[in-house]
Order: sequence, then C-alpha cells, then structure tokens
Amino acid sequence: MTRRSKGGETPALVGATNDSFLIAPGHTHLDDGDGLLNWARLQAWIADSPAPGDGPVTACSQLAGGTQNNLFMLTRADSTSMVLRRPPRHPRPNSNETILREARVLAALSDSDIPHPAFLAVCANPAVIGTCFHLGEAVDGFNPAAGLEGRYVDEVDWQRSLGRSMIDSIASLSKMKPADVGLTDLGRPDGWIERQVPRWRKLLDSYTEFDGYPGANLPGIERVGFWLEENQPNDFTCRIIHGDFHLANVLARHDRPELAAIVDWELTTLGDPRLDLAWLLATSVGLGSFAPKAPGFPSWREMVDHYADHTGLSVDNLDWWWTLACYKLGIILEGTNARAMAGRATVKTAQDLHQRAIHLFEQAENLIDGNVV
Repeated sequence: MTRRSKGGETPALVGATNDSFLIAPGHTHLDDGDGLLNWARLQAWIADSPAPGDGPVTACSQLAGGTQNNLFMLTRADSTSMVLRRPPRHPRPNSNETILREARVLAALSDSDIPHPAFLAVCANPAVIGTCFHLGEAVDGFNPAAGLEGRYVDEVDWQRSLGRSMIDSIASLSKMKPADVGLTDLGRPDGWIERQVPRWRKLLDSYTEFDGYPGANLPGIERVGFWLEENQPNDFTCRIIHGDFHLANVLARHDRPELAAIVDWELTTLGDPRLDLAWLLATSVGLGSFAPKAPGFPSWREMVDHYADHTGLSVDNLDWWWTLACYKLGIILEGTNARAMAGRATVKTAQDLHQRAIHLFEQAENLIDGNVV
C-alpha cells in the first residue's frame, strides 16, 4: 500500500542519516544512467523506504522531457512502477534544497483536487546516489507539448477542454491557502512585487561567474526591467504558485480531455497566482504558439476570462504579469546558456533555451508597446 504524507506535514526523510547500503544480488547490471544512480545503495534504500511495491528494482529507464533534472522510471519485482527525480549531472549549489522543497510541496498537495504526481518518498542523504532525490507516482498521461495523441489530434473540443482544464488547475491552486497545508514558510510575501526585478536581475548578473560567458545578449533586457519597476500593480494576493506552469510541464489524460497531472514543482513558492496564468500565456501564444498543433486550444483572451471567472482575481494589470513572466523565465533559461559555456550543460540545449529567452524578451517588448502577441 502506498504511504503518503498528509498535507502540511514534512515528508519522512527516508535514509537521511544511514550510510550503510548493501548490493542487491543479481541486480548490479541495471543501467545507472552513466553514473546518475548508484544501484548498490539505491536498492537497499528503496527496500527500506515507504515506496509502494515489493522486491528490488528489476527495470529502469531514463525518461525524456527534463532539461534541468533527471527522471527515471523504476519497476520493482512485483511490477510496481514509480518515478525517481534527481538534480542534473552538474548540480547547482541549491539543487538538493530544491528537490527537498519540491517533495515537501507534493506531499502538501496530497489531499487536494489539484492534479499532481502522488508523493511516495524522499531521500535527503546525498550519499545514496550523489544527490537528494524523491520518488513519485508513475502518471498515466502524455505531454501535449511533445505532440498530441489520440482524440486530441483531430477533435477541437478535446483541445479546448484540455486548455480549460489547465486553467481550472491553477485556479484551484490559487484558492489553496498556505496555512491550511503547512506551507506558510515557503516564501516571503512582504514586498514580493517590489523584489521581483532586483531578484532576477541579480540572478542574471551571477551568470558572469561562469568561465567563457560574455554576458547576456538579450533584446530590451534593461528596458523591460525598468518598465516593470515603474508600472508595478498595487494589489497582491499571496498564494502557492507553481512557478513554471506551461504545456511542457503537464500531462494530459488519454481517456478524457483533461489534465492527468501538473509536473515539475521545483520553482513552487509563495507569490501572486496571476503569475502562473501569465507564465502559460508567455509560453503558449505569440511566437511558438500552440495553435498550429491544436487550433481548438483556447485563445489567450478565453484563458484569461476563464481564469478571472473561476478565481475572482482582477486581470486589469495583465500586461504587467505577462511581461514579468517573460522577464523571469527568459533570465532563468539564459542560465543554461551560461552553464554550457563553462561545460556544465549541453551546447544544443543551451542554444535552444537561449533562443527561447530571446523570443521571450521580444514578446515582453511587444507587450510594453501595447501589442499582445
């Protein structure tokens, strides 16, 4: 039986202080992801964890889709499957903290109606595989950003329902109060709006520490930051926000047109939930729009109206939230470009994300100029 932490409780840190692990006989041949896993220790840790199933892991496959973290599908001897999530090969200074934070959030969501992978177990001992990691439910779904499947391909009603389901999910998240699930310390709400531009500008400046990185070559970056500081909204609602909500971070159900789960909760924090809406807009309309793949997917105006109707939140300053999403995400993506120049990320991934960052800042300038797309 799966043992899940109740909302608000800190997940049990399984094996957090135990450094003694044994090799599981007959299973040393499993692929270790080129050093990303340590089967001699991981097998024993799983056997002693609250993860579901019985017996050692007998099959492992690395999953595609993550540029910042690594995902592995593990199957135990009784055919029970689960997903292991760990930081990248070259962890950032805060990678372990981020993984533990994500596990805590997933545990807090356990009793909610927000679609997410069920939390199973977390390991806070980097000695097991070299980093902290957590185990989650293997969700039956597909990533719509990678390509539509089944009835989603041709049925515009399914496409529209999927888009509405995405809005419904973040609308539900916006109604969850941090105190009700023990997450009041997840962020600092005081001065949140005022801190946004300095916070992300500081991150951008930190990239110069990577050898070979000449600095950000992003259009309008100073102009966009200045505009955001000069046009800050006066209202702020403190809630739990996903922080990276877009099509590549959701899984769609096969049997009906709705979300199976929101994934990748590593940027979750306390903030204004309208940023989650803006993040979806910044990544799904304009250049790179999802519309050619799914013409039935709601327009940006439909998504905004649906969100406002289901949350009661004002969208009068939508251009500010949308521009902030472009600014923040563009700077985050540029970090991989800087890391690649120092040999800490693949060049191909870095080039792709750098181009996306450029497109985001171009979109931000269009928004400042009054052009929605």
